[in-house]
Amino acid sequence: MATTILSRTMGTPTLGTKFTYSVWVKREGFAVSSGGARTIASMWQDGNNHIVLRFDAQDNLSFYVYNGGSFPLELETNDEFRDNGAWYHIVAKVDTTQATSSDRCKLYVNGVEQTSLSTATYPSQDATFNANANGNTSYIGGRGDSSAYSDGCMAHVHFTDGYAYDASTFGQTDATTGIWKPTTGPSVTYGTNGFFLKFANSASLGTDSSGNTNTFTKSGGGLQTKDTPSNNMAVINFAIPTVSQNCTVTNGGTTINSTSGAHRNSPATIALALNNGKFYWEMKVETMTTHVKTGVGFTEWDKYTYLNQGSEFSGDALGYAYRNDGQKENNGISSYGNSYTVGDIIGVAFDTVNRKLYFAKNGTWQDSGDPTSGASGTGAAFTVTDNNVYYPVVNLYEAKVSYNFGAGYFGTSAIASEGTNASAVGKFEYDVPTGYTAVSTKGLNL
Repeated sequence: MATTILSRTMGTPTLGTKFTYSVWVKREGFAVSSGGARTIASMWQDGNNHIVLRFDAQDNLSFYVYNGGSFPLELETNDEFRDNGAWYHIVAKVDTTQATSSDRCKLYVNGVEQTSLSTATYPSQDATFNANANGNTSYIGGRGDSSAYSDGCMAHVHFTDGYAYDASTFGQTDATTGIWKPTTGPSVTYGTNGFFLKFANSASLGTDSSGNTNTFTKSGGGLQTKDTPSNNMAVINFAIPTVSQNCTVTNGGTTINSTSGAHRNSPATIALALNNGKFYWEMKVETMTTHVKTGVGFTEWDKYTYLNQGSEFSGDALGYAYRNDGQKENNGISSYGNSYTVGDIIGVAFDTVNRKLYFAKNGTWQDSGDPTSGASGTGAAFTVTDNNVYYPVVNLYEAKVSYNFGAGYFGTSAIASEGTNASAVGKFEYDVPTGYTAVSTKGLNL
């Protein structure tokens, strides 16, 4: 949630000249579109003495120390980080004992040191900072003046007090995929104020797993989710300009609300290629004044731009949808199943191997559909004929919906009762058809 924050009072540091933050972050909202910076972690004494790791107001990565009203340390990247469908591994390493000034602080993103910096102010040798002191407060997801909350997901949060480590201590390149991934048990010394937040305990998200018992107190409604760096779930892609201009996207990118009287097609962040598995996801209608349509859409750039500009599925041969009035759309409208409204949950099963698309209302497959029927496609709403790549898409007109791509929540509400799931990589309200999986990186690789 937007105002979720973890906090604990610090003790006397092991060594005030060295420390390291390492955290995985998946962004919910961009600072540019949401009006301000987004804090990842901070240490706080007061308004004139604090340490902050954040995405700034232009979505650059920033790490700074404000000490007695001045900035002895300030690094800000030229690069902007606006991918809401990806996990970022961010490391801030501080070691003011180094003789070379640029070695006294380093920023890393996904294992790569950030050297293209718009601001690069380094501290004096052997400097210590007022905020890093006994009795001050360490925050995760926010800061001491109750502003600039993170608004996203976090995982594997490490802080080492008195020890400075490179990004390679906490992450590594996967030999098969070439993707940067967490090192689940890094060999580090945490020091007096150090901690490791795994978020493994849903009842106590601030539990410290470093061995120090430096447990944090939670305020706000933060939730444990199955969306992790090793199982990245699809979310609504609000980086597309017309989506962000006409809709609001919240709850980690899973809830979308149409805020204007215009049709808006909003795609998810993970593509589903034909002949590449069987996928299941759910959509819950939260509010509805006019209409909701959900399905899949074609993503070739010229067609994608057209779809994104708000065309309805009825005028698009490359979009396939189930409407709230019970009809289906693909370059025209035809009868199909039951109507649905606020509170109903629509299940979508996309068999990309056999090119069949099915829809369920509250666990009942429409038109007696059988997503496990293979090539026969019993009761399938559509047979997808184009040899292209598709995204889950929703078309909204004065309505609000929440998606569950496997994380186990509709917005901030946990699913009421978990159905069976053959792939075991996602949590859903209703039974997942045998052979189907979540729209996630693990699901894609099954």
